[in-house]
Amino acid sequence: MKENITDIMQKAYIDYSMSVIVSRALPDVRDGFKPVQRRVLYAMLREGLLHNRAYDKCAGVVGEVLKNYHPHGDSSVYDTLVRMAQPWVMRYPLVDGQGNFGSVDGDSAAAYRYTECKLTKLSEELLKDIDEDTVDFAPNYKESSTEPTVLPSALPSLLMNGSTGIAVGMATNIPPHNLGELIDAVCAIIDDPSISIDNIMQILPGPDFPSGGSISGKSGIESYMKTGRGIVRTRGALDIEELPNGKQQLVITHLPYNTNRATLVTRIADLVKEKILDGVSDLRDESTEQTRIVIELKLGEIERVTINKIYKLTALESSFGVILLALDRMRPRQLNIKEAIECYIEHRRNVTLRRTQFRLRKAEDRAHILEGYKIALDNLDDFVRTIRASSNRLEAKEKLSTKYSLSERQANAILDLRLYQLTGMEREKIDAEYAELMNIIKDLRNIIDNESVLLELIKSELNELRSSYADDRRCEISEFDGDVRMEDLIPNDGCVVTVTKTGFIKRTSVEEFKVQHRGGKGVIGSGQKDEDPIDVLHTCNAHDTLMFIMTNGRVYVEKTYEIPEAARTSKGRNIVNLLNLQKNEKIAAVLSMDSFESDDSIILCTQNGVVKKSLIKEYRNHRKGGLKGINIDEGDRVLKAMLAKADDHLLVLTKNGKGLRFASSQLRDQGRATRGVRGIRLKGNDKVVNMLVVDDERLLLICGKNGLGIRTKFSAFLPNGGAEGPEDTTPRKRGGQGVTAMNTEGVCDALSVAQDSEILLLTKKGQAVRCEVTNIRETSRGSKGVKLVDLADKDHLVGVSEVVKLDEGDDLVSVEGDSVPSTDQDSFQEES
Repeated sequence: MKENITDIMQKAYIDYSMSVIVSRALPDVRDGFKPVQRRVLYAMLREGLLHNRAYDKCAGVVGEVLKNYHPHGDSSVYDTLVRMAQPWVMRYPLVDGQGNFGSVDGDSAAAYRYTECKLTKLSEELLKDIDEDTVDFAPNYKESSTEPTVLPSALPSLLMNGSTGIAVGMATNIPPHNLGELIDAVCAIIDDPSISIDNIMQILPGPDFPSGGSISGKSGIESYMKTGRGIVRTRGALDIEELPNGKQQLVITHLPYNTNRATLVTRIADLVKEKILDGVSDLRDESTEQTRIVIELKLGEIERVTINKIYKLTALESSFGVILLALDRMRPRQLNIKEAIECYIEHRRNVTLRRTQFRLRKAEDRAHILEGYKIALDNLDDFVRTIRASSNRLEAKEKLSTKYSLSERQANAILDLRLYQLTGMEREKIDAEYAELMNIIKDLRNIIDNESVLLELIKSELNELRSSYADDRRCEISEFDGDVRMEDLIPNDGCVVTVTKTGFIKRTSVEEFKVQHRGGKGVIGSGQKDEDPIDVLHTCNAHDTLMFIMTNGRVYVEKTYEIPEAARTSKGRNIVNLLNLQKNEKIAAVLSMDSFESDDSIILCTQNGVVKKSLIKEYRNHRKGGLKGINIDEGDRVLKAMLAKADDHLLVLTKNGKGLRFASSQLRDQGRATRGVRGIRLKGNDKVVNMLVVDDERLLLICGKNGLGIRTKFSAFLPNGGAEGPEDTTPRKRGGQGVTAMNTEGVCDALSVAQDSEILLLTKKGQAVRCEVTNIRETSRGSKGVKLVDLADKDHLVGVSEVVKLDEGDDLVSVEGDSVPSTDQDSFQEES
């Protein structure tokens, strides 16, 4: 008969999937074991490898499992055995191994011909009473013997040691828990079946990983406790030690669960080599059986910053994704913590009930025999005569059974009695044994007939095991939830971010630059000087989010504090180590902001006068590879970027000294990957040099490349030139040629300043001048201006930025409108 190949493949794949799910990958919710784990432990029990006996070769155990129970490869069996013996994997190891069983550094165990093993005392509790009809047995794969379908499991192994496995279309990842807390939670549910999960969490607060460390926050724990899924954030333990030379060293003493120690050390070394952990002077792995990774810090280094970077950039902080999935009645089921414990309680109830019934049958069988003995001893002379008068055993058995109503088993037992058992002393023993059996039978029947007595027995057995095996919690749970933010560790001081022509970036404190008078020589502002002048300069706060807008319209986002801090005269770091720049990309502008949830817009302006407005929200899903912010015409490039509100006015300035003021409302909000519209009409070889958001309460400072500058009102660019009247705030229309702003053909840059603002001027040769704008007299639009900086030969001005405003009333420093903690004002020394 012909069949469709699709139907055959579908049926075969479903069969394969169910086989993997049921027979290999997922644990049983009752005993917490996968089939291969259960078979390894049962084979060791049958081999007699108990905790108080000698070790035996692991090869023998693997062979026994393969021979009788597990028709798969030897590696899967041995790997399972090894895992159950590793104390950094199992919270409560089930196999006692002797020899090389691997390490937390990721070293594999020695071959099974070299290692030895036996059961631990705790694992014997999981196998205890297995021969008392407590669980069902099934034929093995070759039907030569039987194997248990589940273990009696006197302890809740599924939650005690956890489990992990990947099936087809589903996976499980259950963390280990503290045994004492777990038993208390089981008893609490037995006492009050309606107990809430919140109350259970008061008893069982969360996982207890064997590696120690800590868990950050309780939201992930609460999620998996209530739904069966959640993400638990684990952290290794890190201590700070003081050294005699005044330095400090960080010592990692515990690792997150399932973290490879050698890989962690290598990762930290790579970060040091890449100068991301630039505060580390030495790294040593002094670990033995206990973890001890030493990270020595440079003198004066802030240890909190390095600690946070290690947590953020290495596996010392990891996420454990909990999926509480297990087989319940041979069906995969996602459980919450209460359901998982209830399944275990039901299993123990069935095991205890079956064990009690088995013991009752055994006691009643023995009592039945003793009752026959008592009849025989009460009628001893007659029994002896009847037996002597019989011709054979069968005749004697029939006569005794008929006369005294004995069962066949009683008659056989009496005929098997030895003569010494007819003495008076032996008769007293029989009476005493019978009386004891009657009490045992009474107790066993009481357990079977009363559910409350049965549950109390389960509780008492669990509490007895708790006193023997429970230990203290190793993993701490902190109330704090989420990342430790760098903002909490780094002062929010004013910064100057500079990027050179060749792409070296650095962050420098504003304290590095001293206040000077207008026309001063300035100080060295860059370590590059003539060969690599400053190309981009931006002042901001250390906590700000920076947007780097490229000349090709691509946008990258990074935190200010992630930019390496360097001295004023240092070279900085190549920007390609900070941003994932594409080939030949160059920074056009830098913006700083607090959040992407603002209703403000980002306005981009190109060299050829194209202007485009987009909402900040368009950039909130930023990524390391950058986002496209504008489509650029061939031969054009992005020149400036700024943040603006819906009712703001914009001022575009060109190289030839033209200026055009228009309302941002004349620009519609566009998506990121669009071109924009014409902002100003250019003549000849004129190009745009800057675009500003108008603030009529401030003044416009225009700087020429020749070191001259003017300070004038923004209202001078209105149609009536700022005259009083109702039309005073009416802007011009977008797309016009504008009016003369400064009488020069070499405008360098422009800036919106207040009366008490301070500015930072940088020249091509790297000179920096910091001065107060009050030294620059206010002039009318269209003038040539006054001297701002004394330029050397062949030098010219390349950039200007507002630095700080000293607010003596509040003792704050304001950097571009954002308030940050005050700096030491005494460090701003006057210098001519």
